[in-house]
Amino acid sequence: MSAIKMNWGARIALLYGGFVVLIVVLVTKSMREDFDLVSKDYYNQELAYQNVIEAGKNQATLSEPVKVYKDGSNVTIDFPAEFDGAVVEGNIQFYSKLNAKWDRNIPVAIDAQENCSIPVDKLVNTIYTVKMDWRADGKTYYQETEINLAK
Repeated sequence: MSAIKMNWGARIALLYGGFVVLIVVLVTKSMREDFDLVSKDYYNQELAYQNVIEAGKNQATLSEPVKVYKDGSNVTIDFPAEFDGAVVEGNIQFYSKLNAKWDRNIPVAIDAQENCSIPVDKLVNTIYTVKMDWRADGKTYYQETEINLAK
């Protein structure tokens, strides 16, 4: 029974070879990773962000924020009393941090005395950031709220 004896040069070559194999494996795994951007047109959205800031200030002047909650098989959106009798038009974006394929954009055009209801079966059971921008009585408003549909 003889053991293979290696000199120090062969050991160093084996160490370097193992390091190269490790680096090649890590690089190929990292190249196969899928990275979702927050949005495809983030540059244009950044240029128009001052409008979002102004709309957020308008929303902050309301008596209470817009309520977003899961109500049975629907996600319900209740507007504050200031919008009673006003026509509300805008967009509701359900943004998922986990997967861009789960994002949903829903246009809204309602009389604010009605509740806006979105069926849960159109959404994935995950945590969403609900980004709402709407117009009523000549003003724009913006609000972000998190909702957990996984419960």
